[in-house]
Amino acid sequence: MKISIRDGSNYFKGLLLLIRKDRKIKESEIQLMKHIGKALGFESEFCENAIHEVLENKFIIDNTPEFSTKELAVMFIKDGLAIANSDTEIHLAEEEWLRSTAENNGLDLNWFQSERTIAENRHHLPSKMEVDNLKVDY
Repeated sequence: MKISIRDGSNYFKGLLLLIRKDRKIKESEIQLMKHIGKALGFESEFCENAIHEVLENKFIIDNTPEFSTKELAVMFIKDGLAIANSDTEIHLAEEEWLRSTAENNGLDLNWFQSERTIAENRHHLPSKMEVDNLKVDY
């Protein structure tokens, strides 16, 4: 699916904001964020800097992302849940932030709860992330 630069940026930034919610960034989250940044066409150095600076960067506004389509928001939530569960625990702050993102993008909260349960019961990372189906239209 082709997406705009703005949607691609919101996708990456939104997941960066998610990984800082528990105030710890695990190695699994770092690896997933590098994969996501690469899939979205961002330079690896930019991604690494953003990941390592996100906890301390006071200039990042912590707003939930808004996407141009519900389909993209669904993909974001699924990837967000996979990242949140990559340390085998979806923390309350992560869940609340993803739920708020779903709500702000017009997604059904029952759907969100169902996806959360699926992610929580998964004992491994998905073999393919939703972001792998995206192509930023530069």
